[in-house]
Amino acid sequence: MIQAHHLAKQFGAVNAVTDVTFEVKPGQILAMLGPNGAGKTTSIRMLASLLRPSSGRAVVGGYDTVAEPDRVRMTVGMLTEQPALYGRMDPVDYLRFYGRLYHLDDRLLATRIEELLRYFGIWEHRRRPIGAFSKGMRQKVALSRALVHHPQVVLLDEPTSAMDPSSAKTVRDYILRLRAAGRTVLICTHNLAEAEALADTIAIIAKGRIIAFGAPDALKHQLLGQPQFEIRLTAPVAAPLLNVNGIVHIDATGADWVRYHTAEPEQANPAFVRRLVDGGAEVLSVSRVPQSLESVYLHLVAEES
Repeated sequence: MIQAHHLAKQFGAVNAVTDVTFEVKPGQILAMLGPNGAGKTTSIRMLASLLRPSSGRAVVGGYDTVAEPDRVRMTVGMLTEQPALYGRMDPVDYLRFYGRLYHLDDRLLATRIEELLRYFGIWEHRRRPIGAFSKGMRQKVALSRALVHHPQVVLLDEPTSAMDPSSAKTVRDYILRLRAAGRTVLICTHNLAEAEALADTIAIIAKGRIIAFGAPDALKHQLLGQPQFEIRLTAPVAAPLLNVNGIVHIDATGADWVRYHTAEPEQANPAFVRRLVDGGAEVLSVSRVPQSLESVYLHLVAEES
């Protein structure tokens, strides 16, 4: 549904994007991560036919972003990081204005407007001017504008910025509904926990090019190594019990815990627990130590700096 091939964009002497290549299939969510100035916003503006690439090519929804910009814009719903809102208009008139630009039938449009404003908690404020809204409410109106025409491809730049936790969860839930309905979603965000919770695929961009691309778990395994586990005990164990070469590889120990890694946890974990119990230890729990997307991100970005 989204195909980017060696996209590049220069602004004078500045290379905003140098080489971006990726694909996103229908019903998938891609999260694009990167520091400020890395090229995320420029990339999605090229995908939305708002910027012409200096080189490379992109196809969105089957349409070339340069040769068929109008068709791309009808296919895409886009939320920019700083959306332009008409402060004197109320949400209903604002969404009706944009819906008519997409040639939506008035009856269908009225139903769609009510559906979106109710979902995002704006309906009871529907006749207030947008300029009187909080920043989080304005963000939800802008998101409704991006979704009003049922786009097949949704491009979201910082969709939950300035939102309280409850509103942010409402937005994340809607993004998951889009995926379930077969829509394709690309999110640019600095919220790594949000990206990990939503995305099927992560793209990390730095200095205008993608430096890592893959599923979150695959990236963590590739860059952080084998999964790590922790056993909690009721009391310290004798050192010989931890001499377990060939079963697991001990990383660290404490008064009542042991951390280790293994390439085959299905076999190694039960074997290690049996060894400890047979040696007189009392095991309270065995758990996997979380590997964070933040660690992957910081590792890669530090290498590029």
